[in-house]
Amino acid sequence: MNKIKEIFKNKWFKFISISVIYLLIFVVWTGNLWWLLGLPFIYDIFISKWMYRKFGYKHTELRKRNKTYNYIYGWVDAILFAVIITTIARIFFFGMYVIPTPSMEKSLLVGDYLFVSKVSYGPQMPNTPLSFPLVHNTLPLSQTKKSYVEWIKRPYHRLKGTGEIKRHDVVVFNFPAGDTVALADPQSTYYDLTRNYGRNNVWRSSEVVYRPVDKRENYVKRCIGLPGDMLQIINSEVHINGKIDDNIEKKEFLYYVQTNGTPLNTETLKDMGIAGYDVFNSFDPQNPVYYITLTKDNAEKIKGFRNVTNVAQYEFSQPHAGIFPNSAGYEWSEDNFGPLWIPAKGTTVNLTLENLPLYERIISVYENNELQVKDSVIYINNAPAVNYTFEMDYYFMMGDNRHNSADSRFWGFVPEDHIVGKATFVWFSMDKEKRFPANIRWNKMFRTVK
Repeated sequence: MNKIKEIFKNKWFKFISISVIYLLIFVVWTGNLWWLLGLPFIYDIFISKWMYRKFGYKHTELRKRNKTYNYIYGWVDAILFAVIITTIARIFFFGMYVIPTPSMEKSLLVGDYLFVSKVSYGPQMPNTPLSFPLVHNTLPLSQTKKSYVEWIKRPYHRLKGTGEIKRHDVVVFNFPAGDTVALADPQSTYYDLTRNYGRNNVWRSSEVVYRPVDKRENYVKRCIGLPGDMLQIINSEVHINGKIDDNIEKKEFLYYVQTNGTPLNTETLKDMGIAGYDVFNSFDPQNPVYYITLTKDNAEKIKGFRNVTNVAQYEFSQPHAGIFPNSAGYEWSEDNFGPLWIPAKGTTVNLTLENLPLYERIISVYENNELQVKDSVIYINNAPAVNYTFEMDYYFMMGDNRHNSADSRFWGFVPEDHIVGKATFVWFSMDKEKRFPANIRWNKMFRTVK
């Protein structure tokens, strides 16, 4: 046992162990040889100690002599160590996210705190490595001040992960339509605002900023369509490659619920897991109709209420401009959508003026080509184009709350370079409609995401 302790205390053993771990993570895994420059510093820390002899001993002596300096240094050292370790963990291994909206109910609830594995699909290296630590795109206590600088920009690079995205995975990703943001109304997409109010009005009324991929807002949805799939929604039912996709147990739809003139019991609804924000109207005795988002099981239970006379699933049948691809000629709605082919890396599609709206954002924005149409001819990078070969894989994401989710039906495909990680489990859950301590959902904590 003593010999083993001596081995662990040996400076060469420490140097070799740390160097191997460092090389595996920062050189082999990232594939970046510049990280080899860190080896001399590791050698100096454990073996040569030149930096310590030059500067460190003065610092050690000062700590011994000055209690105030020693106290302040202890706190600074602890904070810096925590920030560095947490930053490395957030880049390479995992992230923590909270569910802000009901778009994934009842699979995930508003107030669920998610553990998101970045190793599942491989961590994406930051596009903007120079940023304020432990925040996303704005500085603390600000909703508009950038938390990052773009002096150094890195191209898309993803490290190898333990697997690939599978159909029905719950995925966290950077919001594709969040590349441009009107800061006066960051909750609405810039593109919806310009469609509704006009570009000039938006620019006059708000500061408009561009955000790189890694600083766009984080969304969480379920992957419904994989690269190469043909997707279609018919009367609310999702079809993948011609077959009905009906594997989401807790998905919700908007239901029309009519009573005999008496209100529904709100406590009973709460006991069924139906939150206040699931009910879209207040009770009116003159028109005793509710619109409620429900799972199929809850809809069946409500049908059994004595005062309920009718329960029917609502269907968004009317096409509208807010649905992807937001173009005339595509009369699609939330419940009747497609058919839509999802692009896969390396595949080629024939381009026509009819199908160009489906893929123009991929070509011009996600894959950085100059796209123009002149005299009914499509030009890519100033050359006439009759087809296009995709450089990345793309995915189609939907919320389980099918009638209350801003997802791919509204803004299109999710590129592979926007993928953050896989939602694996809920480590904490808090009901925002209740007060502490009743707001803590003890029975919803430490559950896996399905």
